Amino acid sequence: MSEYLTVITELLGRIEVEEKDSIAAAARLMADQVAADRLIQVYGPGGHSNLAAQEIFFRAGGLMHMSALLDEGTLLSNGALRSMAVERTPGYGRIVVENAGLGGDDLLILVNAYGINAALIDAALTAQERGVLTIGVSSRQHAEQTASTHPARHPSGANLHDLVEVAVDTKVPIGDAVIQLAGMPERVAAVSTFANAFTLNLMVLQTIERLIELGVVPPVWRSGNAPGGDEANAEFIHRFRDRVRWL
Repeated sequence: MSEYLTVITELLGRIEVEEKDSIAAAARLMADQVAADRLIQVYGPGGHSNLAAQEIFFRAGGLMHMSALLDEGTLLSNGALRSMAVERTPGYGRIVVENAGLGGDDLLILVNAYGINAALIDAALTAQERGVLTIGVSSRQHAEQTASTHPARHPSGANLHDLVEVAVDTKVPIGDAVIQLAGMPERVAAVSTFANAFTLNLMVLQTIERLIELGVVPPVWRSGNAPGGDEANAEFIHRFRDRVRWL
């Protein structure tokens, strides 16, 4: 357990130090979007990458302007093997972006630990075609060390970090699992969910700091389980109920 904690702590520390500039660049785009009272879309095509999109959506202390594209195709609740097959299906990500009606006024955060799957790359390419600003949250190492012939890859062989306006590197090592136990042939204990959640929350935190500097106090969610939470949220829900599809 101590080794696992050390690995996670070091990984998150690297993200905070080495990705400071890219996180700041992402926060500038996000702050501009909120200041203009526009939504920030987030899409995590992939079984566990969906958790990343959910992490900053409808989240206590998080921006109310955050809108997750909770497409059911890759949700594990619909079947894990089905999820993997869908994320590897060329053209699927295009359908999701087009169905969301994203265009020139939109900002889309694409998050996927490995940064290579077909649905993810199609979403990035389609957003690019439609004039959508994009932020990518993925592991550069994982993408660059994955073979061009890997079955998860988009037919173009592209990596997410090469397609977006701002790329934030989560440093997830290839294979994701990080602990080698004696007598166990496979590594155990994955880190990508920690990396994704930490990175996205840093982006949100810096966005809010920047907005305050601009004289904008953005609406944020208070936990409905905290005293006064429902009442605090009710002051703003009317502004977002008809704009955020999954609210």
